[in-house]
Amino acid sequence: MKYLILRRIVQISLLALFAFGATDFILKGNLSSSKLFSTIPLSDPFAVIQILLASFGINVTALIGAFIIFVFYGLFVGRAFCAWVCPINLITDFANFMRNKFNFKSSKFAILSKNLRYYILALVLLMSFILSMPVFENLSYIGVVHRGIIFGEASWVFVAFIIFCIDTFISPRATCSYFCPLGAFYAIISRYAFLKIKHDAEKCTKCYHCINICPEKQVLNMVGKESKSVSSGECIRCGRCIEVCNDDALNFNLFYLRRK
Repeated sequence: MKYLILRRIVQISLLALFAFGATDFILKGNLSSSKLFSTIPLSDPFAVIQILLASFGINVTALIGAFIIFVFYGLFVGRAFCAWVCPINLITDFANFMRNKFNFKSSKFAILSKNLRYYILALVLLMSFILSMPVFENLSYIGVVHRGIIFGEASWVFVAFIIFCIDTFISPRATCSYFCPLGAFYAIISRYAFLKIKHDAEKCTKCYHCINICPEKQVLNMVGKESKSVSSGECIRCGRCIEVCNDDALNFNLFYLRRK
């Protein structure tokens, strides 16, 4: 449970830093645009791309902030934003807990492709260009929930309830795994990030507890077969697979660059 607890500490701490004016000197703004220590700009690179497509112009500060975030996730920690930062993860994890506790079944109509999020990503970028507006930025449920929490707006509760219902009653983790274009964006840029999950086939007893708990099960396709690191950018680095592995066959590995 150590990674789950640590993730909750990080997520709640970030929300607190954004919410309280007394901590503005540490972090001020929101997930789209903020400043760290009142100096370092941080910008959502996906939002910046949408703005560029919509207006063909953006200020230098936003570009620098987007570059910093792009390098941090794309080069170092991969798609960790989805598990460690995004407030939607709190909702979808709770929905998954309720599904398991009460054994809710997926809707027979909810047969979705993991590639759907990439089609939505492409559509968002295309529509941003055609409509001359950053489409996902204007409609983002992530933004609604995050801003609602940190600014005390009530609208986020309704959006959170809709997400909870989708993930609880229709399909597990549908919001993040099938619909989210931001998650798709981070998956694309994260394929070669240094931080990876490494599997040791010699220790693996093929219990498959890791696959059962993983929110992106397809990334663990090597389990029980060969010793290698997760190569897919779709891994959110949540660490749940490591927590349930009683064989010590899975672990985080930084700078594991050789492909086996």
